[in-house]
Amino acid sequence: MWRLCEGTHSVLTDEGGAILSEQTGRWIFLTPTAAAAVLSLLASTTEAEAADRFAEWHGIDVWRAATDVRTVAEALAAQGLADDEPAAAPRRWWKGWRA
Repeated sequence: MWRLCEGTHSVLTDEGGAILSEQTGRWIFLTPTAAAAVLSLLASTTEAEAADRFAEWHGIDVWRAATDVRTVAEALAAQGLADDEPAAAPRRWWKGWRA
């Protein structure tokens, strides 16, 4: 499942979208197409499902949509803003608890 990394937040803007990284304090601005790809990825459980949604929203063929969605996902992953690994379950320490 694709997700934004912890400490990374997405917002929609009039010109597309933006992603804030708490680690760097910087905003990454997205074109309207890239913002739609991010929304599609966040709303889907697989990249293929995201491509199908993206193709439907924009009226383009699924191959082109898959290429666009993958390009956005890879660009954000390369910048350390997203990944496709499930979030690690938080560790719970029970003080005084014995197995």
